[in-house]
Amino acid sequence: MEQFVVSARKYRPQTFKDVVGQQAITNTLLNAIENNHLAQALLFTGPRGVGKTTCARILARKINQPGYDDPFEDFAFNVFELDAASNNSVDDIRNLIDQVRIPPQTGQYKVYIIDEVHMLSSAAFNAFLKTLEEPPKHAIFILATTEKHKIIPTILSRCQIFDFKRITVKDAKEHLAEVAKSQDVAFEDDALHIIAQKADGAMRDALSIFDRVVSYCGNNLTRQAVTENLNVLDYETYTRVTDLILDNNIPEVLLAYNEILAKGFDGHHFIAGLASHFRDVLVAKNPATLSLLEVGEQAQRLYFEQAKKASSEFLLKGIDLANDCDLKYKVSQNQRLLVELCLMQLCSVNFDGEKKKLTS
Repeated sequence: MEQFVVSARKYRPQTFKDVVGQQAITNTLLNAIENNHLAQALLFTGPRGVGKTTCARILARKINQPGYDDPFEDFAFNVFELDAASNNSVDDIRNLIDQVRIPPQTGQYKVYIIDEVHMLSSAAFNAFLKTLEEPPKHAIFILATTEKHKIIPTILSRCQIFDFKRITVKDAKEHLAEVAKSQDVAFEDDALHIIAQKADGAMRDALSIFDRVVSYCGNNLTRQAVTENLNVLDYETYTRVTDLILDNNIPEVLLAYNEILAKGFDGHHFIAGLASHFRDVLVAKNPATLSLLEVGEQAQRLYFEQAKKASSEFLLKGIDLANDCDLKYKVSQNQRLLVELCLMQLCSVNFDGEKKKLTS
């Protein structure tokens, strides 16, 4: 049986063009290489799974390629990766400094990629300072971290800093669509959107979730299969609850909430999601703000339809009530009652308004 390779490794970018959602950084690095303007100490910082180590490896390969015959040479012997999470002592850094003095056997540069650099001890940081400030001509240091604030200022001042951003839902979804096509997996647009949203800005997480869902439902990714497998409350659930609220149907709203709890969802997660749903419906009211909706086309249509039924006053009041419930949730002695009370108040918003009109 052939060994399965996870998508995050199988589709790891091999060139800067393949890197998802970091055009500003990849363009800067390419221009720096072409114009011989590359600093010898670089710091790649940003959330997990956005391409820091990948970009470091591509850079290491790219700077060694000029004047070399074999275009497929990966210069593995020129790249040294150190995981600072487990190699964070002064001795580890001293060993690295000793290696730095030796020039490369092939190619022009030796590239030292130090991952999770914020984990180095303060003594290791201090031992590293002099080498980082004045490295040999053949050495380039690329430090990668998710927590820039933990790195001492004397290290930061010696590095050219590149801030990697979170991958947008749109970029992640488009990349997932390409991966799905290359694997002959049929998919619904909304299914990929849910995966991209669940990944929360990390491309690696998006690909891991994609693998998991494909294992669950085979070569046909549907929105329903994705929501079942990931156990997420999707927009259809919130649309149904909002319709019941707009109809002032308190018994059905309470039954719908009971059904959500029975499926194992947390009341806190539900009420926070309801506030976000009201915000999305409010955004869908105006074509100018429609681009703020990070959802698929089918979901956009549903939001647009619901936006016609719900007034801006109701949605603003709804966001206020749901947010208030969200804030009180953790300190409440009876959390279920708190959410149910909030749902009953939401059902009464329009009803009260009509009653006031009739009496005036």
